[in-house]
Amino acid sequence: MNTQSLPKLAHQLLSEAIHAGDVVVDATAGNGHDTLFLAANVGEVGQVFAFDIQADAIHASRERLHQHQCLQHVCLYQASHSQMTPHIPLKFHAQVKAVVFNLGYLPGGDKSIITSAETTLLALSQAARILCSGGVISLLVYPGHTGGDTEHLQIQHWLQALNPAEFTVTRHDCHVISPTTPVLYWLEKHAN
Repeated sequence: MNTQSLPKLAHQLLSEAIHAGDVVVDATAGNGHDTLFLAANVGEVGQVFAFDIQADAIHASRERLHQHQCLQHVCLYQASHSQMTPHIPLKFHAQVKAVVFNLGYLPGGDKSIITSAETTLLALSQAARILCSGGVISLLVYPGHTGGDTEHLQIQHWLQALNPAEFTVTRHDCHVISPTTPVLYWLEKHAN
C-alpha cells in the first residue's frame, strides 16, 4: 500500500531508472507533465518521443516544454500510442530505457475521449519490444471512469501473460483501495 500519490511515485521510480542520454517514450503525453519530467531527466543528450491523439494535448505539451526550454530533444507526435513503433526510428528500437503510460482522459479536456483496451494493449506490446535490457514501463491505470474498468481488466490479463523470465511486474495501490482507485504497475525488463 502506498501513502504518496501514484504519479509522484511513478516519477520517483523513473528518476532512479533513467539517466542523462537515455531514450524514453511518453505514450500518453496529455498536458505534458510526464513529457517534461522525462525531458528534464534525460537532458539535452537524451531523446524523448511523446504521443497523444489529441491536438490540444500536443499543443499543451509543446507549450510546457517550450516554457522550460526542453523542446529541442523531444519529438511530439499527434498519433495513438498504439502507433509508437512506426514513429520511433529503428535505430532506437531495443534502446528505449523507459515507456510511460498515464491512461484515461486528458485532464481539463473532453472526457469522452479515453484510452481503450484495444490500443493500450497494442502499445504495451510495442513498448515491451522496444525496451532495452533493464528498461522499465510505468503504467498508471484509472479504472474509475467509464471504460476504465474494462481497460484495466484487459491490462491485468496482458500482465499475467507476460513471461516472468523476461519481466518483473510490481503493483502499487493507493492508500485507499477500491475498484475505482488508480493503480500503478511497474514493469522491469530483465537484463539478458
